[in-house]
Amino acid sequence: MQKPGFIYGFATASYQIEGASAERLPCIWDTFCERPTAIRDGSNGEIACDHVNRWQEDVDLLSSLGADAYRLSISWPRVLTADGAPNQRGLDFYIQLLDRLNQKDIKPFVTLYHWDLPQFLENAGGWPSRDTAYRYRDYVDVVTRAFGDRVFSYATLNEPFCSAFLGYEIGIHAPGVADKTLGKKAGHNLLLAHGLGMQVLEANSPDSQNGIVLNFTPSYAATDSAEDKVAAERADIIHNQWYARPVLDGAYPDMIDDLPEDERPEIHAGDMDLISQPIDYLGVNYYTRAFYRADDNEAFVQVPPTDNAVTELGWEIYPQGLTDLLVSLDNNYELPPIYIAENGAAMADKFVEGQVNDYDRIEYLQSHLGAVNKAIEQGIDVAGYFCWSLMDNFEWAEGYSKRFGLVHVDYETQCRTIKASGYAYRDLLRNRKHRQSPTA
Repeated sequence: MQKPGFIYGFATASYQIEGASAERLPCIWDTFCERPTAIRDGSNGEIACDHVNRWQEDVDLLSSLGADAYRLSISWPRVLTADGAPNQRGLDFYIQLLDRLNQKDIKPFVTLYHWDLPQFLENAGGWPSRDTAYRYRDYVDVVTRAFGDRVFSYATLNEPFCSAFLGYEIGIHAPGVADKTLGKKAGHNLLLAHGLGMQVLEANSPDSQNGIVLNFTPSYAATDSAEDKVAAERADIIHNQWYARPVLDGAYPDMIDDLPEDERPEIHAGDMDLISQPIDYLGVNYYTRAFYRADDNEAFVQVPPTDNAVTELGWEIYPQGLTDLLVSLDNNYELPPIYIAENGAAMADKFVEGQVNDYDRIEYLQSHLGAVNKAIEQGIDVAGYFCWSLMDNFEWAEGYSKRFGLVHVDYETQCRTIKASGYAYRDLLRNRKHRQSPTA
């Protein structure tokens, strides 16, 4: 049953919507987008959804949709200069945004790092360098002092797995480094940054809810063979538990001992205690599951889904995976309250006569909210749910070719149009007092 105070919201990220790139320092995604084949449609985030200039309209949109909360991220290169001094213009942008959200009774959930590392820090070594974690700590100190008591909840990081593995190990996200010896090192320094950031939050913002957001793609064996089950277990450890276990249990999975020496993270005395200090909540991002089979050359190989419908990104639509994930996390860890920090779908939206009737997205959201409710009924403490995303935006390596928004964006005119899914979500929020479970 839905508990009182269950929060419904929308999520976005700075680089994906803000634009106004000339008003901040360059970040690793600016540089990555300059590579000829890095982004599917050759685009970048220079303008994106022009949110920096249209933020008031976007807050009004959130209010009209009945949002309890808005999960946004701070652009590190927008609020600090290269010497670490505050960029007051950038800070003022966020302060006025936070003030307006609070005036509208929309709780600000602020993510401090959603992938847009300043390029000058990448030039100095990026996340494989331990020093970057300490530069992050200094950045968090500046931001939290400036924001004061305006923020309901902070997340130190969004999806450190993606930053480390996609960015430094296989190179399909910024900064585009493909080096197997750097992935785990970058991951450890990101987790170290989380721990350092939590210390700053405890000092500067003790009354906010402070935690971290991790992405999970539950692993399933492609067949019932023992070999494929082992392959799926290994994939789960590398892709999911590698980040959850240090944060929640203070240790890496035992598989760390099987890594070649040059692939292991550099762990200093006290690191794991710092990484695993108490958090007020765990943010969980879920989109789909993955199938794995054994392979003679690799520990595991992912295979495509065959039975269920898929989104436009080819991701299987499998809401039961969200229930399974939440129950598994609860069985394996002592969990704080959970927020579903991202959940959504890229669909082949058609803008016809001023409308987007994205009934497939409505079905996706409805089924996944039902999956959340199933977990709640099994005793899992889920405190809220955030749709990804408020609006169509720059979808990383996919550019603008895929749309996740509940609000359609015409990138030529920047006109916002609420989709059928946005209206359905609004109606759920309006009618929630008459419902007993978080289902659409």
